Amino acid sequence: MENRYKKLTPAGVEHLRKITDPGRVYVGETIKKDYWHDEMPEYGSFQPEALVEVLTKEEVSAIMKYAWKENIPVVVRGGGTGLAGGAICSSGGIMISMLRMNRIDPVDRANMTISAEAGALLCDISKEASAVGLFYPPDPGERTASIGGTVITNAGGMRAVRYGVTRDYVRSIEGVLPDGEIVQFSSNVVKNTTGYDLKDLIIGSEGTLCICTKVTLRLLPLPAFTRTLVVPYADLITCIESVPKILQLNFMPTAVEFIEQEVLDMIGTHLNKPFPDNSGNAYLILMYDAASREELENACNQCADTCLQNGALDVKIADTPERIQSVWSVRAAVLEGLKAESDSQEECDVVVPRAEIANYIRAAKEIGRRYNIRIVTVGHAGDGNIHTEMLRKNQTDEEWHYNTKNCLKELYAKSKELGGQLSGEHGIGIGRIDYLEDFVGRSLYKLFQGVKKIFDEKNLLNPGKVIHFPEN
Repeated sequence: MENRYKKLTPAGVEHLRKITDPGRVYVGETIKKDYWHDEMPEYGSFQPEALVEVLTKEEVSAIMKYAWKENIPVVVRGGGTGLAGGAICSSGGIMISMLRMNRIDPVDRANMTISAEAGALLCDISKEASAVGLFYPPDPGERTASIGGTVITNAGGMRAVRYGVTRDYVRSIEGVLPDGEIVQFSSNVVKNTTGYDLKDLIIGSEGTLCICTKVTLRLLPLPAFTRTLVVPYADLITCIESVPKILQLNFMPTAVEFIEQEVLDMIGTHLNKPFPDNSGNAYLILMYDAASREELENACNQCADTCLQNGALDVKIADTPERIQSVWSVRAAVLEGLKAESDSQEECDVVVPRAEIANYIRAAKEIGRRYNIRIVTVGHAGDGNIHTEMLRKNQTDEEWHYNTKNCLKELYAKSKELGGQLSGEHGIGIGRIDYLEDFVGRSLYKLFQGVKKIFDEKNLLNPGKVIHFPEN
C-alpha cells in the first residue's frame, strides 16, 4: 500500500495553501524537527512533506478530500506527547497540527459537560471546569497533551483507580472521515443504544479511523477535600503486595502509584527535584478525595493502618496544596529523569490483574538481567498498569536492538500468561505494532484489520500504526 501513495507535489502544496492559509502551511526546512517525532524518538524520526496548522473542521475536511482524491497519507498531531510513535509521518505525506484549533465552549452546567476543539490542552480544560466547581477526572502524566490526543488514545493516568479512563467521560465526538465527510458520533446524552457504539470504537483508535475535531466531555463535582499519603517500604515486592489489601478497604483511593527509590534518585540527581522522603527503597503514593473532612480522615486512617500492618516503614501525609504538588511533580517527572539517566530507552506499559503486579515485576527484573538491560518499574499500582522502563548500559547498537526486542517479547508473553494486556494506556502506535498479532491472535487481529479497512479503505489515515493493513 505504501508504495502506491503519491508524493505531495508543489501544486499540491499550493492547493493546501489555497484551502487553508499560506502562513499556516510549512514545507522543507520550515518544518521544525519537533514535528518529526513524538516523545519517543527511538521509534523513528520522519519529516512530513507538509505541515498544516488547521483552524476549523472545514479546513480538515478540505484537506482530507484532497488527500483522498490524490491518495496521499495524512497524520494528525496534537501536543506530540505520545510515547508509542503514533503521530509521526512514517509513510510521508501531510501532517495536520490541531494545536491552533483549540476553542473551549463555556461549561454546560445543566448537563455538567464541557465541549472543546481537539487542539485544546488538557490543563486548560481542567482550568475551565475548576472555575465553576467541577473537574475533568482523567489525569495522564502530561498535562500539556491535547484533549483530542487523549481521546484518540484513550489516555488513562493516575486517577483511573477511582474515576476510570478517558472513555468513561466522552459524551460525543465530532470527526472527519478519511474521505473528508464531517460526522458526529453520539451526542450530549447520558446513554445511547442507537446502533453500534462507534464512538467508543473511535476512542483509542490512535487516529487510524477518523480525525477527531471536537469532543464533549462529562464533568464531576470538584472534591471538597484531598490528601496525599507517601508510604515507604524496604523493598518493592512488599510495597506492591500491600496494594490489593488497600483496595479492599471501605474507601477507594483516587490514585495508587508505586515508584522505586532508584527512579527517585535519577529525578533528584538530574532534575533537582528531591522527593520529600528517603527512608525506603520503594514507595506507594496514594491520593484520597472526599466530600467531608471526616470522610477523608477515616479513609486515610484506614489506609495508614493497613499499610503499616503489611510492611510499610511509615506513612507520611501531604495535606496542603504545596506539599501535594511537591510529591506529584516528582512522579510526573519520571520520563524526563529516565531520559537524563540513559542515552537510549525502551518502554512497555503492560497491564496485568492487580493481584499479579508483584509476579510480573519479579519476572521483569529477571528478564532484564538475562539481557543485560537495566529495568526499573513505575506505574499505576491501583489498576495494574506497569511502566517497565529499559535503560541502555554498555551495549553496542546491535546488542541493544537485539536485546530490547527479545526482552519485549518475553515481557509481553509474561503479561499474557498472567492474564494481562499488551498496553494499558500508551497504545500501539508504531512502537508495538509488530507485537500485536502474536498477542491477540490471528482471528482478533483480522477483525482489527477489517475495522480499519471499512473506515479507511485506502489506508490514508496514520498508516503503519496499530495494525498492518491487509494486502487484500
